[in-house]
Amino acid sequence: MLKLDFHPAGRHFLQIPGPSPVPDRILRAMSYPTIDHRGPEFGALGLKVLEGIKKIFKTQQPVVIYPASGTGAWEAALSNTLSPGDHVLMFETGHFATLWKKMAESLGLKPEFLGLPGIEGWRRGVQPQMIEARLREDTQHAIKAVCVVHNETSTGVTSDIAAVRRAIDAAGHPALLLVDTISGLACADYRHDDWGVDVTVSGSQKGLMLPPGISFNAVSPKAIAAGKQAKLPRSFWDWTDIIEMNKSGYWPYTPNTNLLYGLSEALDMILGEGLDNVFARHERLAEATRRAVRAWGLEIQCADPAVYSPVLTGVMMPEGIDADAVRKTIYERFDMSLGTGLGKMKGRMFRIGHLGDCNDLTLLATLAGCEMGLKLAGVPVAASGLPAAMEWLASQPQTTSLKVAA
Repeated sequence: MLKLDFHPAGRHFLQIPGPSPVPDRILRAMSYPTIDHRGPEFGALGLKVLEGIKKIFKTQQPVVIYPASGTGAWEAALSNTLSPGDHVLMFETGHFATLWKKMAESLGLKPEFLGLPGIEGWRRGVQPQMIEARLREDTQHAIKAVCVVHNETSTGVTSDIAAVRRAIDAAGHPALLLVDTISGLACADYRHDDWGVDVTVSGSQKGLMLPPGISFNAVSPKAIAAGKQAKLPRSFWDWTDIIEMNKSGYWPYTPNTNLLYGLSEALDMILGEGLDNVFARHERLAEATRRAVRAWGLEIQCADPAVYSPVLTGVMMPEGIDADAVRKTIYERFDMSLGTGLGKMKGRMFRIGHLGDCNDLTLLATLAGCEMGLKLAGVPVAASGLPAAMEWLASQPQTTSLKVAA
């Protein structure tokens, strides 16, 4: 008989790169009674979250909120701006860039996949010079959009989106810029307006610390104008009516009311801490993780230190070691979930998430669980990684600290 008791003593350590742990404050907010989504109380809630989320995207333009996963927001970005048969330039940085390409194909678009060869492309970020060179070749401007992933969750790489924008501009090309920052938003600096992004895609279950179920499109005036000419079929994803009704805090269909309560609380938490402080906290924890991995004598998946992700760290296993077997040992012995290797990296690495509601002691416990699990699984470990991580954390003061009133 199948046993479904997954509740041992203590809290489960959810250290995957998303969904990330949901703070108690947000869980309590989501437990509020459901209200009339056409009533005045909801309108006030809608206006609050629509205004607050703009600050997270760093935009003055509309942010469309969908009751869907990030995959839905991928489709919305494509279907609102493009037409059947349109040529789309996409860059291969990992599993999620690959999935977005497959979606483009299924929608009847013609994606062209640029990238570095083999595994190398899954260990480095977007190469803006390759995008610029390809766009310069497109003298007829057949390419209608450039699609890139900001923080590639499968690899631990954060690409330079401002450099991609500069590449498009240097080529003098009118293509739209569509960016997936599903795992980057509210973890790494992101600037929709300053970086000239036309559609930014994101989701609720990463840096925003919510359960899955909300996704976003931040849209530029150029994207809205493109939508008036786009011919891909869309109804649920059509942002025209949504943007219009959002002006008064409402949606043209039933929104996910209780998740919006959670979003309201998440915005209060993030903006209360301060976005720059949030980014600094993520960078600090990420560096501590990388120092531990190096002390273990293991290789970090991202091969370019300039684009290390503050969201997660990919840990490569030595030849002949099954990373999934290591993860299984850690889960069964220490009740901790780590991210699996995806696509080309399946069985070759695991991923440590250090995003969202994470602090020094959470991270140190995570690293201790990894270290014990590595040894139990027979992975050669050069030295303990905990002293390296602890020394770094102790030497780098937190940007925010608890203050006790006298």
